[in-house]
Amino acid sequence: MFLRFKFSIPIIFLILASSILVFGQETPEKKDEKKAETPVAPITKDASKTVTAEQIAETVILATALPGGRATLNQIRKTAIERGTTSVSNAEGKMEKASYQKFTSRGESMGKEKIRLDQEFPTARYSLVYNEDKIFGIFNDEVFAPREDASRSFQNQIVYGLEALLRYKENESKLELGGRDKILGVDFYFLDVTDKQNRKTRFYVSSKTFRVMMLDYADEGVKYRRKFYDYNYAQGTLVPYRSVLWAGDKMVEETEIGTVTYGQKVDDGLFAAS
Repeated sequence: MFLRFKFSIPIIFLILASSILVFGQETPEKKDEKKAETPVAPITKDASKTVTAEQIAETVILATALPGGRATLNQIRKTAIERGTTSVSNAEGKMEKASYQKFTSRGESMGKEKIRLDQEFPTARYSLVYNEDKIFGIFNDEVFAPREDASRSFQNQIVYGLEALLRYKENESKLELGGRDKILGVDFYFLDVTDKQNRKTRFYVSSKTFRVMMLDYADEGVKYRRKFYDYNYAQGTLVPYRSVLWAGDKMVEETEIGTVTYGQKVDDGLFAAS
């Protein structure tokens, strides 16, 4: 008797498609779209002894975009328009809230990505642009060079984000399984992804759902941890609608997505420096 997903896909199909693991069922927390129900079960005790880093990574990708995994992501997420709110720690150490819009044009790898982040704070409104690994700012239609800390923070959001795992093959990144353990009762695989610039991110992958629940990285001697919450589907792909970034034991950023839309036309001029 086959266990079936909500969209009536036999689990045996998923086993053949991923050549990896068997899935069970979980229902996430949030949101105004249809609730995400990604049936993903733990690896059996025997299978867990031989599981590889690549198997875990591929299963995360598959669980993010059922049933096609990477092919589905490439098809649906050619462009993205995201709107929401963010709170960031300012120079005085206080949390400052802003609304934002983010436009993304997908590249062959993260180094070819084009991303524009428009932010509106109570006292300022400006944009940061990542265009094929180069970063610049736009204020009142004038291009400027952002402060080093602002530029670095923006770049870290990109290179130390979920896409570093979801697109590890395109980025030619190295995978390594860092172990398996329980944290606060949740069983995690520790998956390390190191890109060609030797930037390393550790992803904490739930052994039950194969969702990334948090990630760690270090930058300029500071240890960061980003936690992900409120997973739900957007156009058939799984998205965490809320994330919180910690620097050491201090919260420095909290972001909540209001809406995200994939596949709409995005004007390439948004990413231009002139």
